[in-house]
Amino acid sequence: MSLYLYNSLSHKKEEFVPNEPGKVKIYTCGPTVYHYAHIGNLRTYMMEDILDRYLRYLGYDVDRVMNITDVGHLTSDGDTGEDKMLKGAKREHKTVMEIAAFFTAAFFADCKKLNIRIPETVQPATGCIDDFIRVISALLEKGYAYEAGGNIYFDTSKLDKYYVFHGFAEEDLEVGVREGVEADENKRNRADFVLWFTKSKFEDQELKWESPWGTGYPGWHIECSCIAMKYLGERLDIHCGGIDNAFPHHTNEIAQSEAYLGHLWCNWWMHVHHLNTTSGKMSKSSGEFLTVSLLESKGYDPLAYRFFCLQSHYRKNLVFSYENLDNASASYRKLVLRVAALLREAGASADKEPDAEALAALKKRFTDALDNDLNTSLAVTALYDALKSPASPATRLAAVRDFDTVLKLGLEEKAAAQIADEAEKEKAAAASGAGQSFSDDPAVRSIEERIAARAAAKKAKNWAEADRIRAELLAEGIVLSDTPAGTQWSRKEG
Repeated sequence: MSLYLYNSLSHKKEEFVPNEPGKVKIYTCGPTVYHYAHIGNLRTYMMEDILDRYLRYLGYDVDRVMNITDVGHLTSDGDTGEDKMLKGAKREHKTVMEIAAFFTAAFFADCKKLNIRIPETVQPATGCIDDFIRVISALLEKGYAYEAGGNIYFDTSKLDKYYVFHGFAEEDLEVGVREGVEADENKRNRADFVLWFTKSKFEDQELKWESPWGTGYPGWHIECSCIAMKYLGERLDIHCGGIDNAFPHHTNEIAQSEAYLGHLWCNWWMHVHHLNTTSGKMSKSSGEFLTVSLLESKGYDPLAYRFFCLQSHYRKNLVFSYENLDNASASYRKLVLRVAALLREAGASADKEPDAEALAALKKRFTDALDNDLNTSLAVTALYDALKSPASPATRLAAVRDFDTVLKLGLEEKAAAQIADEAEKEKAAAASGAGQSFSDDPAVRSIEERIAARAAAKKAKNWAEADRIRAELLAEGIVLSDTPAGTQWSRKEG
């Protein structure tokens, strides 16, 4: 089966064929580094990571570029409001460049925790000012841009079709329909957008450059077009981003890029849908600011969040709640335990080589899932199918290792750590005089070993560790009862 990806331009799944056989050029809209990325932002990067890894899994040579927006992104995507970078600098009492460096590093740290691969090329917007000026000058010469009120605007009326993702009409953009939208009297048409600002209502704008039109700074939309063209050439295979980027940001990218180039710029547009809370769309300005660090502070493994996201399709809105994350965390924990049991089983088995035919059958279920528009939910199901397959331990382990090169759930590493941790607990329990023998059933053995470790912790008056183990078991549905005859356990009903 060939790889089929949903294309936001055509509104349908299409067989993926790159411009150049064997090579794929991908552009990813990067973060505006004025604050920490929230977990909704990171869902988008996570699903783009799956795309990247799966293309490599299929044998493609992938060249991927991402921008870092450190100038020019206003609080409204429609070129109104305050510069987000300036807003962040004021909040933190630092310079814009200090803010950009700090939150860029924080973004990369979050990516590392979530096993999100960083693209080959990451380019801050402030490093490409000359490129922006060159392309804007060409758009002026071609008649696609105009100067008004000191700013340079793209003239959308010169296009045969501007609203490429949606069927909007001009009247749909009436100023005042949405709170916070301000009229720009310099625009010839409501949909026109700024390419270069020289007149800003913020006199304290920190980052400014000389240009043919006066001292100023670029608009947000021009940076992605120029950075993509600089590093990937005139034709892209796939452009990625969140669904909220489709309009106006990606719409404007297409408008200016194709006006400049004179031909189709990008074949596929991939948009990841929202992560919502139970009260609505997640943002940095409303409700609890949900970051990876916050989840960690509450005891969640970042990879349990990755697992949570992979259980849904990227083109579906996903509802986040701590209850949903608890369920995903418990399932992830059980998955790690199953892989740990498989590692023990494979280690004890005399048959060390996987069966090629059986492995191929397991891999086909996995690739069939991802070939169907990156259906990670079915790919996770294929992982479970591999674990419960009647194939040999070596074959099942080979399948898990193979699948996790794409899913990147850290299963073998976590399982190995689990085995090492259990060995330490068993050693501690033996040293404490517990002298227990454990079940041959891997799942029961894990429970008994942790109960023994809890007993050792209580004996050492390490109450926090004892409580932690009780809570961990309870999260897995195991209820402990301390009796004069020792600790008894049972499975929670329901």
